Amino acid sequence: MPGAPIARPDGAAGWKPWTGWAAVVVNVGMIAGARSIIRPGGDPRLGVVIALIFLNLAPVGLVILLAKWHGTTTASDFGLRRPPLALATGLVVAVGAVVLALTALSVAAFGVGDRASITDRLAADRGTLNALLVIVLVAVAAPLGEEFLFRGYLFRALANWRGVWPAAVTTSVVFSAAHVGWVPIGALIPITVFGLGACLLYQWTGSLFSALVLHALLNSGQRRDDTDLALAPPDDDGDLGWRDPQRGRPDSQPARPP
Repeated sequence: MPGAPIARPDGAAGWKPWTGWAAVVVNVGMIAGARSIIRPGGDPRLGVVIALIFLNLAPVGLVILLAKWHGTTTASDFGLRRPPLALATGLVVAVGAVVLALTALSVAAFGVGDRASITDRLAADRGTLNALLVIVLVAVAAPLGEEFLFRGYLFRALANWRGVWPAAVTTSVVFSAAHVGWVPIGALIPITVFGLGACLLYQWTGSLFSALVLHALLNSGQRRDDTDLALAPPDDDGDLGWRDPQRGRPDSQPARPP
C-alpha cells in the first residue's frame, strides 16, 4: 500500500530557499529601476522621493506573495511579534555600538569625505513636504523593505535549508552586495556586520521588530559619514556621488538608502 503523504511544513518552515534567491533577483531589478529615475545632480524632485518610497516598499509585497505561494501565511511567519523587551533592547544597543564603531574605523581607514546628510540633499530648499517624505523614505520605507526581504524572508528560507549560521552569514553578504556600486567599498564592511547582527537579532529575539528598530535608528542618525546611503547633492558641474575632499567634488558613485 502506498504510504501516507508527507506533511508539508507550515508557515515559514516551509519556505523554499530558491524563492528567497528569486526575491533577491527581482529586488536587483527594482534597484536598477531606482537608479534609472535619478537624474544627475542629486535630483530632489518631489516625484522622485515618492517613487523611491514605493520602490523601497515593493519588496514587502513581493515576499508576502512568495510566502502565500507556499501556503497559509501569518504575521508571525515574518517575525512580526512582540520581542522580549529587555533582551531586545540590550541586543539592539550592542549590535548598534559595534556597527557604529566599525563605521568610524572605516571612515578613518578609507578616508571617505565629508558630505551633506540625506535630508540636506533631498529636502533642502524644497519645503516641509519633501523633508517629511525623505524621513519616511529613510526611517520607514528603506528599513521595512530590506528587513522584510533579507531578514524576514531570505534568512528564514535559507535557515530551512542549511541552518541559522550559514543562513545569517549568506544573507549578510548578499545584503552588503546589494549596496555595491552605491557606496564606497569601505562602507561595505559595517553594512555586512549590520546585516549579520540583524539576522542574529531576529533569531535571538524571535522578532523582526528588533532589526527594524535598529535599521531605522541607524538610517535616521547617519550624518556625513560613509553609511549615510543617500543621494549626493549636485555640485557646480551637476555631478552625483560621494564627496572627495581632495577634489572638492563628488566621485562617480551614487548611493541609496540602506
